[in-house]
Amino acid sequence: MKYLSAHFLLKGDSLSPEEVQTAYDIITALAGEAGFDTFDQSDGQLTGYAPAEAFDQHTLDALLSEFPLPQVNVEYHLEKIDDEDWNATWEATGFEPIVIEGRCVIHDTLHESPTQPGMMDILIDAKMAFGTGTHETTQMMVKHLLDGDLQGQRVLDCGCGTGILSIVASKAGAEEVVAYDIDEWSVENTRHNATLNGVDNIEVLNGDIHVLSHVSGIFDVVLANINRNVLLSDMEAMKGMMTDGGRLLLSGFYESDIALLLETARRLDLKHVSTDMLGGWVLLSFTS
Repeated sequence: MKYLSAHFLLKGDSLSPEEVQTAYDIITALAGEAGFDTFDQSDGQLTGYAPAEAFDQHTLDALLSEFPLPQVNVEYHLEKIDDEDWNATWEATGFEPIVIEGRCVIHDTLHESPTQPGMMDILIDAKMAFGTGTHETTQMMVKHLLDGDLQGQRVLDCGCGTGILSIVASKAGAEEVVAYDIDEWSVENTRHNATLNGVDNIEVLNGDIHVLSHVSGIFDVVLANINRNVLLSDMEAMKGMMTDGGRLLLSGFYESDIALLLETARRLDLKHVSTDMLGGWVLLSFTS
């Protein structure tokens, strides 16, 4: 799948850090309606990623032209992400190891793992897929998986990316993991990373949530670290895949999205358990 990136620039006089963050939150919500499904906010900049076939520039331009903060103008620069170049960048630089609460180390093949006795070791070779552990949403998801009792449970990973959450769930005791992603690169990368980690109980499917029509049974834990609009669209189907008392972990969105997601969950009779926030990103936990 071909991707586009958009580097969003804010134009305004002396914007405060709070105004910048609010603007980025709004851009993320608006861009999600134009096909963007992943965002990275680092070094004071916001970059969005969209499958080329899903990107609607007319919608993005129309939404940004009516930006609700009068003191802010938004410009963006589009780039095509070349598969070969992106892959070469990962292979050349990789990412620094991530240690989560002294319990789990996530690293790539280019960096030595600082794993200590008793710590879970996760090896990720991120080829064209999102999810290395560097992002706040991934870190919150991993923490929840480590905090929960997954022994013998069946886990569903919606939008698996590199497969990092599926692999953590498997190593944390899950009996079976089913993962899916619309991006064929992500499907292959999840399978590749599962092999690297010696994990053999993950079934990986290519498609959106409708691909689960071919999967029998229900799940004790459902994970979805994806775009807000996809969460809103798919939450009902996710609930339909859960056991009685099953857990649903949602992330990939900002604080400004919480009310909308909670209202959708309330309508579906999902019980809100907790809200976690890290770096402006949010994780919501529910039970059925």
